[in-house]
Amino acid sequence: MTRCLCAIPVYNNAETVVDVARRCRRCLPDVLVVDDGSTDLTPGHLAALRDAGADLCRHDRNRGKGAAILTALAVAVERQADYLITIDADGQHFPEDLPAFLAILAQEPEVLLVGCRTFGDNVPGKSKFGRSFANFWLKLETGVDCGDCQSGFRAYPVKAISQLHFRSRRYNFESEVLARAAWGGVKIMDTPIAVSYPKNRVSHFDPWRDNLRISLIHAWLVTLRLLPWRPRRVSSLPPPPSPVIRLFRHPINSLRRLLQENLTPAGLAVSAMLGTFLAVLPIPGFHMLAIAYFATRLHVNAVMALAIQNLFMPPLTPFLCIQLGFFLRHGHFWTELTTRNALHELPLRLFEWLLGSLLLAPLFAILAGLIVFLVAARLQARPATPPTVP
Repeated sequence: MTRCLCAIPVYNNAETVVDVARRCRRCLPDVLVVDDGSTDLTPGHLAALRDAGADLCRHDRNRGKGAAILTALAVAVERQADYLITIDADGQHFPEDLPAFLAILAQEPEVLLVGCRTFGDNVPGKSKFGRSFANFWLKLETGVDCGDCQSGFRAYPVKAISQLHFRSRRYNFESEVLARAAWGGVKIMDTPIAVSYPKNRVSHFDPWRDNLRISLIHAWLVTLRLLPWRPRRVSSLPPPPSPVIRLFRHPINSLRRLLQENLTPAGLAVSAMLGTFLAVLPIPGFHMLAIAYFATRLHVNAVMALAIQNLFMPPLTPFLCIQLGFFLRHGHFWTELTTRNALHELPLRLFEWLLGSLLLAPLFAILAGLIVFLVAARLQARPATPPTVP
């Protein structure tokens, strides 16, 4: 039998946490409320939580949602639970969806299950944008498709997740844990859940500070992904065959996957930006190798990234970079330019080439990405032409 601990991180949601805990207790016998330094929980609320059958663990100060989840994870390890299920205390989730979670967990060993919120007309636009933004970054970092990376209704496999180390302690934890779990071989799935956004809902998400934290952790995760290192596997399930083995076993499927990877407008735009940026840099002879490596590590469309580099082949792009770098160094353009002195002085112009490329590469990458995004979005929005019947 699958043993689950249901944890409810709470910070100043006294009006809703008791009802959430009571409803969770109807579905699971083991419910833990982690108070992350709340100032509005009265003795009456604490008594009501005890009457509902929920255990209580309290932080002396507000440490962040990620810290509260890690506290619950430590309790789950102590109680030898198989899964830690988290649910938000603000009332947006429905504990009545827990049986559907439990049914999936009973069939899927060691899976990280995410509740994919069903968004209606009453959902704030910033929530919809935030979900798309988070989904995009997870795809870039891991190659995994998840319908709702920002959902707090999740089931974590305790044994696997407890072996990982995290930098984040606030809302950015929920982004980091998905990426590191996927790197560790944990299967990530999502399942539809209901969601409610009442007008009196209390949210403690700071649009500036928390979005900055999330952006910084994604930047760190992408940097780690670009490095040639293999993360430690924490899943007990057998690993899938390597891409090289899959290529020789199923070459047609591998080629089809390569062509179809990340075909969304945003995915194609990032692929074009990556290929453009690397194509402009002064690494002659290594452009294709560098683009193929980074495209593979970031799970972008390698075909697009490799194809767009042809727009920046010598001599035009290196000439522009050298001219810009020369101007920045000397205050005027390189006017004594002939075929003979260009070849003779090329080793002396490497610094100008690098200097100019560092300025032009981001500019060209942004322009290429914007153009590809607009074209791809327009083509994908165009209705398919029905076949003609003779």
